[in-house]
Amino acid sequence: MERATAKSWDEFKKMWKIAGPVILTAVLQFTLGFVTMAFVGHLGKVELAAVSIAHGVVEGFGYAILLGMGSALETLCGQAVGAGQFEMLGIYVQRSWIICLATALILTPVYMFTSPLLQLLHQSKEISEVAGRYTRWVIPQLFAYAFNFPIQKFYQSQSKVWVMTAIAGVVLGIHVLLNWIFITKLGYGMLGAAMVGNVSWWLINLGQFVYLVSGFFPESWRGFSLLAFKKLSAFVKLSLASALMLCLELWYYTAVIILVGCLKNPEIQIGAISICMNYHLWTLMVTLGFNAAVSVRVSNELGANHPKAAKFSVIIAVTTSGVIGLIFMVIVFAERKQLPKFFTDVPELVKETSKFGYLLGATIFLNSIQPVLSGVAIGAGWQSLVAFINIGCYYLIGLPMGAIFGFKLKLNALGIWVGMLIGTVLQTAVLLVITFRTRWQKESMLAEERIKVWGGVVALQSTTPK
Repeated sequence: MERATAKSWDEFKKMWKIAGPVILTAVLQFTLGFVTMAFVGHLGKVELAAVSIAHGVVEGFGYAILLGMGSALETLCGQAVGAGQFEMLGIYVQRSWIICLATALILTPVYMFTSPLLQLLHQSKEISEVAGRYTRWVIPQLFAYAFNFPIQKFYQSQSKVWVMTAIAGVVLGIHVLLNWIFITKLGYGMLGAAMVGNVSWWLINLGQFVYLVSGFFPESWRGFSLLAFKKLSAFVKLSLASALMLCLELWYYTAVIILVGCLKNPEIQIGAISICMNYHLWTLMVTLGFNAAVSVRVSNELGANHPKAAKFSVIIAVTTSGVIGLIFMVIVFAERKQLPKFFTDVPELVKETSKFGYLLGATIFLNSIQPVLSGVAIGAGWQSLVAFINIGCYYLIGLPMGAIFGFKLKLNALGIWVGMLIGTVLQTAVLLVITFRTRWQKESMLAEERIKVWGGVVALQSTTPK
């Protein structure tokens, strides 16, 4: 008993050593958008709805793709660290920059033509036009995401994430001050909000890049190399699989916002859903800390050929995150009538948002477990499998049921959310079964082969000291 307790406590500390700073970093970076929404929300309900759609649909679209592409590094870097192949990490992050920046360039037209695209999706013309102006102004943030996600995964795989937390904290303070100056005091409105967001994200990138090249990673960063341009095809395949898996999850919530936008009185409905989504995403940042932690722990242990340790990491991560999710759920239940008031002063919108309290709490609890299981999949390299599971549970079951409840049964946004929740329940159940029936010894044997296939065996041979 004492041995089991000691082992659990040791793994618990290892998990929190990664999850703690990752959670703080994620919360601080997410708060950048949270602050922007809070300032814009007091400009008017049309502005709030427009920026909500811009963040939730258009930016969410680009964010999901680029985060997914960058997440390939979680598998490769994590397993390479476990195998002691630190010299490959710098090559991996450069490859990821090349792929992500090229992807951002391809996505730019979506930002340029947001207004007509939203109108094609039957969104309000007034809201679409305002959202279109905003997304054109925040194109620099798209490229900031492309640069940011690979370097974050590079840090996480080596469990060196406190510097990201410090940088994000400093930039958040600057972000709040600049929003207050340019929106509240100088009255630049949505243009000011967009420009401040651009500056804040690139300040984060500048701080992280300076730390990277300042000699703190002597084994894993040896400067820029032309090897980054070799064996890109295999790396692209893993990046695309990672992007598909993550996008299918994040776009699920985007699709919900689009469905809600097709209802009557879309300003109030979208505003209510968007406020709930912001609280949901805020708590999700905590879960994503465990997503990153379990991904690092599983990939490191598989790379080091420690299958039992990988399995134990999964158990500790799921249990810990689930308990935290339960606490958040209770808080949301208790404060469901007060939470909307942070975003809006409109009584009708406050009343409508408070109706979602119980569904929001249940969603938060469920999503304290599901992302952790996705982190296990990334650490083990199961991206393609999970992508197919997401298609079935989310898009063949969850969204159709949401459309039936929302439109046919006239339950409106509440019905759409219920359908979404059903899809998430099913997806979580499937992942739980797969995860706890996995043969971890076999996964450990496959880890080295994955690095060779996806990471590029030529590059590995070229950079390994003789």
